[in-house]
Formats: sequence, structure tokens, C-alpha cells
Amino acid sequence: MSEFRIEKDSMGEIKVPANALYSAQTQRAVENFPISGITFSTEFIQAVAYIKKACAEANAELGLLEADVVEVIAAACDEVISGKHDGQFPLDIFQTGSGTSTNMNANEVIATRATQLLAEKGVAGKKVHPNDHVNFGQSSNDVIPTAIRVAAVMAANNNLIPSLKVLHDAFLAKGKEYAHVVKTGRTHLMDAMPVTIEQEFSGYARQLALGIERVKTALPRLSELPQGGTAVGTGINTHPDFGRLVAERISAYTGLSFREAENHFEAQGTVDAPVDFSGQLKTVAVSLLKISNDLRWMNSGPNSGLGEIQLAPLQPGSSIMPGKVNPVIEESTNMICAQVIGNDATISISGINGNFELNVMLPVVAHNLLESIRLLANGAANLAKMSVSKIVVREAVIQQMVSKNPILVTALNPIIGYDLAAKIAKRAFAEDRALKDVALEMTDLSEEELDKALDPIKMTAGGFTE
Repeated sequence: MSEFRIEKDSMGEIKVPANALYSAQTQRAVENFPISGITFSTEFIQAVAYIKKACAEANAELGLLEADVVEVIAAACDEVISGKHDGQFPLDIFQTGSGTSTNMNANEVIATRATQLLAEKGVAGKKVHPNDHVNFGQSSNDVIPTAIRVAAVMAANNNLIPSLKVLHDAFLAKGKEYAHVVKTGRTHLMDAMPVTIEQEFSGYARQLALGIERVKTALPRLSELPQGGTAVGTGINTHPDFGRLVAERISAYTGLSFREAENHFEAQGTVDAPVDFSGQLKTVAVSLLKISNDLRWMNSGPNSGLGEIQLAPLQPGSSIMPGKVNPVIEESTNMICAQVIGNDATISISGINGNFELNVMLPVVAHNLLESIRLLANGAANLAKMSVSKIVVREAVIQQMVSKNPILVTALNPIIGYDLAAKIAKRAFAEDRALKDVALEMTDLSEEELDKALDPIKMTAGGFTE
């Protein structure tokens, strides 16, 4: 039996793998774009299948496709959605800028499988056509940008937002566990007034809460679907109600809220909504980088660094230094964030390259946007599970550092004045002594008065100390 079969399209004959569900146009793209080996994600292919199913059912409702054809198209789409045919989507993301190759890949796979399903039902000789049936009322120019939006909204709601919430809650829980611990605050990486572990971690939690808000506020703009604009936004060869019906069906399939684009020329001529959303993802990445680096600093040492916390010892840290343990989860998180920031730059450049009625960098936008969502979702969940929830605060180390923090003298400013306070701080630092001991020698304040004024926990409450 031959390993290939001969398929034909408008450009002639071509050999296609014998067991492939796809046909000529997909095979041409396989041969034309041997670039990276990076293919579209499962989430994206799933979104395309949702679109194809919704389009078929909308056309049936509008009386434009036969019921038996729509039934098998929908069934074939369900198989693609379930992941049954993941191996049938081999195309590189670095391809035609409209994503036409991938749209046709989906059309061919679904048409072939739908034809097989018709035969299994005993309908012999009837063929489902990739263009005339599966792609009816559509263009790659509205299918692919619609798929970007559907896939991104699904991934954000189902994965990213829940993962960020898990990390948010982990910081609140760990802060509450160590609410009694006062540590040295730092500005410019230098000793500053004290804060509690709970206060510091609450800042991280708030960053994540705001990140969730940023993601959520961008989703309504991303939920406007270009479908129904066809080639250039005019809706040529498409029923006027088609876009609305497709959006309603995709909403029903996914349990999320989608609507037809208010202006198809904007929705197809730009990727402004994905660019906007990517910008929010970049901000989340910046937040995670700040948080992750703080944890690395606090964990540093453990003897020659800050050593304020102990991150979970998860794996050996060196092939040559026995006993060394590194903050590997935080390092992984930092690399994730760097990738997301780089992805955002690519998406922004892609947005600039929207010319007239179509952006022609859609595949790379799709890949980078979905990769950023996936990386942030997995990274946040992993940081919560493998690091934050396992943090142990080294209370004795923190107490020792707080007692020698010369900046605590700030609390004496209202009592003895800035100039004398500065002299006390400098002497305490130079002699490596506790601030209280030096203040006893250089002021008329009693030990009781100093204990009251220099109580670190009081300083974390703000206002004046007494």
C-alpha cells in the first residue's frame, strides 16, 4: 500500500500522506514553511473548531446548508475539539500572515472526517467540501482573528485568572501565618523602617489582585468577534445575521460571553484588542518578576545573604558544590516573565503591521498571546504550590537584624530631633551595636522610654510613636 495519495487543488496535483485527513492545500503549506517546527497550540485549534461548528449551525438555521451536512460537520468539529485529531494540524506558525493555510487545514480535516461520518451513516457518494461547506460564509480573514480572540478569552478565564487567584491567596495565607514577625524594610536595597511579613506579602497579593482586574477589564474588548466580516469586513457572501448567530453559539459552547464585532473593519484590519490584552499580560509579568526577585533576595545566603526566609529545598543546586540549594522556582518564574515581555514586543510589532483591511501577522500573534497566557497561568500556580506555600520565615535571623537596624532611630525624631538621631544611628552602625544601647548613652531617655519609642511592631502601624 502506498504511503501517499494524490490530491488536487487549483494549482494541480500533489502527494499527501495516505493516512492524513488533510488535503492538498495543507500539504503545500507543509512543504512551503519548514521554518520552526512550532505548530499552533491545542487551544487555538480547538477555537477554530468551535468557530467551524458555530458557522455550520448558523448557516443551517439560515437555511443555507443541508441538515445532514451540518450534522456531520458539527460531529467532526466535536472530535477536533476533544483533541482526537491533534496530529492532523502540522503547520508551522511562520506561514502566510492571514493564517489561510491553517484555516484550510481545518477545513480539509473537518470535511474529510465529515465525509467519512456520512459514509458511516450509509450516505454513500456524498462529499462534504472544505470550501463550499465547512468554510461557507467565511474567510480566513475573519476566522483566524476570531480564533485568536476565542482561544485567548477561554484560556484567560479557565486557566490564567484561577492561577493568579491561587497565588494571591497563597501570599495572604502565608502573611497571616507570620503576621507577628517584624522585619527590616528596605528602600534602595538599604535598611529602612520596619514592616511586618504580613504587610510585605499583602503588597504582593494586591499586585496580583490588580493583575486579575487588568486581565478582566481587557476581556470585553477581546470578546468582540470579527466573524461575519469575511474577506475585507463588508460581509460579502455572508448572511447579515451570520456574525451574530455565530457569536451566540460560541458563547453557548464555551459558557463565556462573546458578541459580534461592532465594526468589522476595525476587528479585521487591526489586532488592537490582542495588543491591548498582551499589554495587561506584560504588566502581570512585571509584577511577578518583582515578587519573585524579592523572594530570591529574602532567601539569599543563607549565611552570607539576607537569609530572612527559607524557600523549600527542592533539588541540588550545583554539580560541584555539595549542599548548595538554589531558588529554582523563582528562577523559572523570572524566565517565564522575560518570555512574556518578549512576546508582548512581538505582538506589538505585529499590530503595527496591520495594513488597510487585514493584519498579516496573525499566526505569530496567536502563538505568542496564547503562550503568554499559558506560561503565566502555569508559572503562577507553580510559584504558589512549590514556593510560597512552603516558605519558612527565619524569625531569629530577622529579630537579630531588626535590633541592629540603625534606621529605627527615625522613631526618635519627634522626641530628640533629626540631628541627634542621625548621630546615634551613625555611631550604632560604626560600632555594630544595638541602637537602644547607644541611645541610652547619648540621650536622657530612660530604658523604659526607649523600649516604648523603639518598639518595631508599633512602627509598622504608622503615625507617631510615644
